[in-house]
Amino acid sequence: MKADPQNVLVGAHYLDGNHACGEGGIAAGCKFFAGYPITPSTEIAERVSRRFPLIGGVFVQMEDELASMNAILGASWGGKKSMTCTSGPGFSLMMENFGLGLMLETPCVLVNVQRGGPSTGLPTLPGQADMMQARWGSHGDYEVIALAPDSPQESFELTIHAFNLSEKYRMPVLIMTDECVGHMTEKVVIPPPEEIELVERKYSDVPPGEAWPYMEFDGEVSPMLPVGEGHKFHITGLTHDIRGYPVINSEAQHLNTRHLIDKVKKHADDIIWLEEKDIDGADVVVMAYGISSRVMQPAIAKAKKEGIKVGQIKMVTVWPFPEKRVKELAEKVKAMIMVEMNWGQVYLEMERCIAGKCEAHLIGHGGGTVHNPEDIYNTIKEAVK
Repeated sequence: MKADPQNVLVGAHYLDGNHACGEGGIAAGCKFFAGYPITPSTEIAERVSRRFPLIGGVFVQMEDELASMNAILGASWGGKKSMTCTSGPGFSLMMENFGLGLMLETPCVLVNVQRGGPSTGLPTLPGQADMMQARWGSHGDYEVIALAPDSPQESFELTIHAFNLSEKYRMPVLIMTDECVGHMTEKVVIPPPEEIELVERKYSDVPPGEAWPYMEFDGEVSPMLPVGEGHKFHITGLTHDIRGYPVINSEAQHLNTRHLIDKVKKHADDIIWLEEKDIDGADVVVMAYGISSRVMQPAIAKAKKEGIKVGQIKMVTVWPFPEKRVKELAEKVKAMIMVEMNWGQVYLEMERCIAGKCEAHLIGHGGGTVHNPEDIYNTIKEAVK
């Protein structure tokens, strides 16, 4: 097994999606991982626990998911890139401290390897029914960034991308993978470290006593303050001022919440990542993310053989939702179709943006298995009648 002098793997490897996530974190410069075992995400933690001693990282198996999320927030404020992983019930437990991370504006990465739910559900089988929880699982007003890989290669690459986004926008970033992708084993090409573009943490260069942790409240991102270099500052999950101290009034609440929303919405065009194919001239467009974007391929190919003009959009970024693009396409096509392993979550956003300008179709699925491509094909055929 080849490695560079820092024990970062390079070259082609045969990895499952979970191991690829772990390697992506390492390639991104992650040096702290806190987690609690839960199927089907445990392989990420196992991989990191073996690899971190080789790169000078710290791995901690926590007592539960609440503590895991809290630990990576603390590590991030201590100056280290940090991440955790979970699934289903553990994701629910992390939501409180995920919200804390958003309010504290703390860069870190949370990987959710989705399984069938609710409750204990289907621990060893796939689902995509945590997508709306990813968007609104914690209380209050905020925006999130959530990525959905469809392969081990993307699991590696999107983990790096998630870390870059977390540093650029100073917030926790979600990777919403699933059991199929997590346990799928394929070729993963890991480039040399010098070929991987990384966004490093931006620290304030303002002298101690003159710098504060939240200098920006206009949708832009404040540089963080380094710990142990003379800065004395406070951070809190309460509504706060630029110093990080609580200010309990509606004016401060307006500044806080608008900032958490605007720093994502104002940069949505830069954040949103779509992979489009055969959109021009299409009568129907099929949208999907994660494993569902691969399952739709045979159905689209079959429809094209019959002369149906069908385009496709793979959402690499699911949140923020690409509402501008969906609104544009709704003016041009007969129908748009959402394929997802739930009974209609991201579909609701697509339907909202279509606003009756074309037909909206959901191909839902309760999870446990992927879709039958024939169901997707039949819906495509029905949509163009």
